[in-house]
Amino acid sequence: MSARKEAKGSAGGDRIGALPDEVLHRVLSFLPAQDAVRTCVLAPRWRHLWKSATGLRVGEDESNLGSVKEQQEFLDHLLVLRDSAPLETCVLRFNWYDDDDFEDIFRLNVWFRYAIHRKVRFLRLDVWQEEEFGNPVPIDEQPIVSQHLTRLQLYGIVLNDGLLDFSSCPSLEHLVFESCVFECAKISSNSVKHLSITFSNFPAGTSRVRIDIPSLVSLRLDRIYDRKPVLERMPSLVDAFVSVPSSSEDFCGESDSGDCGRDGCESCYGFTNKNCVLLEGLSEAKMLVLINEDESFIFKRDLKWCPTFSKLKTLILNGYWCVPDDSHMLARILEHSPALEKLVFQLGYQAYKRTNKIKGILNPMERSAGISEHLQIVEVQCNAIDGQVLKVLKYLSTFKIYFSLEEATIES
Repeated sequence: MSARKEAKGSAGGDRIGALPDEVLHRVLSFLPAQDAVRTCVLAPRWRHLWKSATGLRVGEDESNLGSVKEQQEFLDHLLVLRDSAPLETCVLRFNWYDDDDFEDIFRLNVWFRYAIHRKVRFLRLDVWQEEEFGNPVPIDEQPIVSQHLTRLQLYGIVLNDGLLDFSSCPSLEHLVFESCVFECAKISSNSVKHLSITFSNFPAGTSRVRIDIPSLVSLRLDRIYDRKPVLERMPSLVDAFVSVPSSSEDFCGESDSGDCGRDGCESCYGFTNKNCVLLEGLSEAKMLVLINEDESFIFKRDLKWCPTFSKLKTLILNGYWCVPDDSHMLARILEHSPALEKLVFQLGYQAYKRTNKIKGILNPMERSAGISEHLQIVEVQCNAIDGQVLKVLKYLSTFKIYFSLEEATIES
């Protein structure tokens, strides 16, 4: 074989291996940690490359989740052998831990803090729960101190005041909590822009948890159980989704507004006069989704001191807001939305089944005084046009909003 052909063949034999170490460290960061370590047998040059990989991923593949105990030996050895290179991404996911075993809890805390110490930018700790709030993992109360962390996602964790004080994380912008228990008084940050809390529990206590993140641009509170948190002012808020489930401590058999006045009422205590729980903090949003189930009194109570939604352009509500009552809930929120351009009602629980869309007709000459002069689009989305939907359409006609069923559209 000629020298030219030999050079050509060798160049094509290991093109990946010819890349600079820094590039290979990044390539290895996308592999599961076990696979990244296995590359050490490929060739002498690969023997130590995995030690500087910029990503650490354990259990990212849901089909290959292991328990904390099953992953302990591998992770302990990996962290000892790994060099001091910074981490960009760390994903730690487990399908179970023994809440009676101090060693499991200790290891989870050590691994979590290791990632912080290695200047991680994206950190996810996920301990899968068989049941909602079954065995959440307690993380120590030491505050997170990091100039580098930008994204934090926690699943199945008990959260305390120390952990939720993000004042020492100036780069943190994305926060995600799912299936967590908030045993704290406050969640605070001056840098976070995107916050999502889903399927989580705020246990009843002497006072409500306060969310004090004035930098928020988007907020999602979905299936928040027990007592709803108080939202502080968020002047930069663009869009928010808030869903209040029926399984809630914010329900009183003696009052539908959280003000029964009875000493010791486990639902109504903790309020001060004329303060909102949710709506005041949401009042500067441009797009707002408010979903409420029947028993909770939070929105009805907040509407007594309804703030003005001066920037609100799009409002999406569920059927709860379309029931005539003494509180005139829909009228109150429309009266306080002077810039509203689009109003959508979503009827039915399964969003993917809402294939029917009925567009409302607004006559400028008959427009109700309490409705924004900028409102151009009104739409009802539903699973099927049944008796309940017809009741909603009839109720909306009291606001001089009319509908033609002949013009209803069905999406496939």
